[in-house]
Parts: sequence; structure tokens; C-alpha cells
Amino acid sequence: MSINFLGLDTAKTQTLADELNSLLANYQIFYMNVRGYHWNIKGDNFFELHVKFEELYDDLLAKIDEIAERVLTLGHRPAHAYSTYIEKSDVPERKDVHDGKEAVENIVESFAKLIRKQRDLLSLAGEADDEGTVALMSDYISQQEKLVWMYRSYLGK
Repeated sequence: MSINFLGLDTAKTQTLADELNSLLANYQIFYMNVRGYHWNIKGDNFFELHVKFEELYDDLLAKIDEIAERVLTLGHRPAHAYSTYIEKSDVPERKDVHDGKEAVENIVESFAKLIRKQRDLLSLAGEADDEGTVALMSDYISQQEKLVWMYRSYLGK
């Protein structure tokens, strides 16, 4: 077993970096989708949703940076091309969404995919004794579970 400068198994950090890059791809596509919702939203809830979507994409952008920096911290390179993001993302690219309910439904679906990936990463990071990634994923999951509840409540679910 080879140990890196953080005292972690290099094979395990490579696996973590690969999974973090997959997560990064999902965040990037989700981020652009939410930007589009923010720009294109119309209807009765415009003012409310326009603000909420801006809050969400600001948060997603911060997490994108944190995920990329975590990949670097582990000694690997973050993905940085949109062609890679589209190829690796489970979150589908959404175009021309202007209906608030459709946008919120897409957000809930995207969060479900992110949370599932983050739970998998949480488990992998635990097995690798990577407390930094464990803490990051744990924080994201708890924040996003609350957001999913709130968005689902908005939808009347």
C-alpha cells in the first residue's frame, strides 16, 4: 500500500478523486440549470422563485469550488471541461424551463441524485479514513435534505 502526503492510501484517494469529479460534474450541470431557471422564470411566483434560484445557484457555486479544491487536496486534478461534465453527469441538462413548478420539480430530482452520490462518497471516504471528505459530504447532505423538504413543501408534497 502506498501512502500519500496526507497519510491516506493513494489508491483510495484516486477512487475518491474520481467520485468527487463525478460529483463535480453533477454540480456543474445542476448549477447551469438553476442559472437558467433564474434567468427564464415567468409567472405568478416570479419574484419569490427568482430570488430563491439565485440563493441556490450561489450556494452551488461555492460547493463546486469546495469539491474541486477537495480533489486538489487529495493530490489529484479536478475536471474542468463542460464536455466532461455533460459526459459524467447524472443530472440532465435542462433547457428553456420557465415554469416555476417544473423548475422546482427538476431541482428536487437533481438534489436526490446529488444526495445519493454524496452518501456513496461518504461511505467511500469513511473506508479510506478521509475525514475531510466525510465532513464535507455530511455537511452537504444535512443541508440539502432540508432544502428538499422545503422545495417539496412548495410543491405541496
